[in-house]
Amino acid sequence: MGFLHTDISDRVAVLTLDDPGRRNALSLAMAEEIATSLGALATAGDVGAVVLTGRPPAFSAGADLADLDEASRERLTRIYDGFLAVSRCPLPTIAAVNGPAIGAGLNLALACDVRIAGRSARFESRFLDLALHPGGGHTFLLRGLLGPQGAAAVVLLGESLDGESAARRGLAWAAVDDDALLETALGLARRAAQAPPELLRRLKATLRAMGGVRDHDEAVALELEAQLWSTGREEFRSRLGDLRRRIAGSRRS
Repeated sequence: MGFLHTDISDRVAVLTLDDPGRRNALSLAMAEEIATSLGALATAGDVGAVVLTGRPPAFSAGADLADLDEASRERLTRIYDGFLAVSRCPLPTIAAVNGPAIGAGLNLALACDVRIAGRSARFESRFLDLALHPGGGHTFLLRGLLGPQGAAAVVLLGESLDGESAARRGLAWAAVDDDALLETALGLARRAAQAPPELLRRLKATLRAMGGVRDHDEAVALELEAQLWSTGREEFRSRLGDLRRRIAGSRRS
């Protein structure tokens, strides 16, 4: 039985975690499906962006307990492969968080470039509830988004953030009504997916590289090379010509 449903339309792939009886717990099998699917989508010419969501009633309630019960270095890193495949995906990724995103499920949401939260979403660490240390970059990602105090509140103090709170604190880009969640995420994804594919990948790589940039001068140098690359591409020449024709037309009218 598969644990991931994929639907592609308008150059956007929607990946739906599909194990509702276990609240979309991240099992080894599901993690492998996510990694395999994203690998295939990254090389598919008909996909320009990815939306990740869960079949109700949850986004993902965390790691599969059976896998945790038999935890080993090899088994844990195989679970990590699921959300690491999301974070390493060269395509823009959006999490449409439609319910609880807990523990490893929160990691899945954090791995996406952008998170849109339904108002019923709930973001929780909950590792301490199991007397389990977080893994997979959980503390690093939360600290980057929420700052030291916010990460401490969520990880150490067990604070839970609903959709509105997550958006207000920067953990999500926006909170929307539950029935508008998927369409909102799809609207953003479609906008990205219409950009030239190679430019989109190059821009995402630049955004990632900025995490290691030391100062403004280094950022300028990094962007210069990418911008020069883009000016030599046919897509830029075509769109520049279109813009010039529109400007000329508006001046004549």
